[in-house]
Amino acid sequence: MKDAASPAAAHLGELIRDLRHKTSMSRKLLAELSDLDISHIARLEGGIGNPTINSLIQLATAFDVSPTIFVEGLTAADLPEDIRPRSNIEYRRTHGIDDAS
Repeated sequence: MKDAASPAAAHLGELIRDLRHKTSMSRKLLAELSDLDISHIARLEGGIGNPTINSLIQLATAFDVSPTIFVEGLTAADLPEDIRPRSNIEYRRTHGIDDAS
């Protein structure tokens, strides 16, 4: 089994698996309810898939939860190593941009 792509991907995979188990739902049933391919669900649960906002909404609908549950508590630190977003304040500070300009 491959390692998760990031802490965020691992979190999402665990959450989907936990929700599926709590609802006694098979991957097959989740795939049918969410209108997603079963292999996509398996990748997401394994932390190696990269879901779109559409697929998160589809999963949330199947589980009867808010889509926000999938990103709650995540920060930029949970993203893959090659993705490093910065806040506007951080960008301005590191580039010596004065707020007065």
